[in-house]
Amino acid sequence: MPDFDVKKFVKGAGSTLSRVVQLTEEKLGTSEKTEMDARFEHLSERSDSAKLWTEKIMRDTEAALIPNPANRVEDFIFEKIEKQKPKRLSNLEYLGLDMIEGGGEFGQDGPYGSALIKVGQAEQKLGSCERDFIGSAGMCFIQPLKKFLEGEMKTITKEKGVLESKRPKEIYEWHNLNLTDRLK
Repeated sequence: MPDFDVKKFVKGAGSTLSRVVQLTEEKLGTSEKTEMDARFEHLSERSDSAKLWTEKIMRDTEAALIPNPANRVEDFIFEKIEKQKPKRLSNLEYLGLDMIEGGGEFGQDGPYGSALIKVGQAEQKLGSCERDFIGSAGMCFIQPLKKFLEGEMKTITKEKGVLESKRPKEIYEWHNLNLTDRLK
C-alpha cells in the first residue's frame, strides 16, 4: 500500500473546501469578489476578444468562400474523417459549361452561338480562378486561424481557468497568514 499522508490530505481538502465556499459566496453575492491584478484583467479581456473575433472572422470567411451551407457541412465531415474533399465545379464553371453547350446548339458560326461559347469559356476560367482562390484562402488564411484557436487560444483559456481557480486559494493562504500573525 502506498504511503498515505493524512495531514497532506486534510490540508488539501480544507484548502479546496475554502475555495468552494468563497466561490459560492461570491456567486450568491454574500461576499465581495477578490479583485484581480489590472494587467491580468486587461489581458483576460483581450484574450476573450481575440477568441471571439477570430471565431467570427473564420466563420464569416468560410461562409463567403463557400456560400452553400450543404457544401460547408460536407467539407467539414470529409475533413473530420480525413478523406479528400470531393472535387466539385463552381457555379461559374457550371454556367460556363451550359453556355458552351448552348453555343454549340446555336452553332459556333452564328453571332449568338459564338458569343455564348466565348463567354462560357471566360466563365469557366473565372470559375477555375475562384476555386483556386478558395483553396489558397483556406490554406493560407482559415487554417492558421483554426490552428490559433485550437492551439494558443486553447492554452490561454486553460491557463486563465487555472489562474481563476487558484485565486481563492491564494487569498485563503494570505488570510490565514494574517490570522497567524495576529495570534502571535
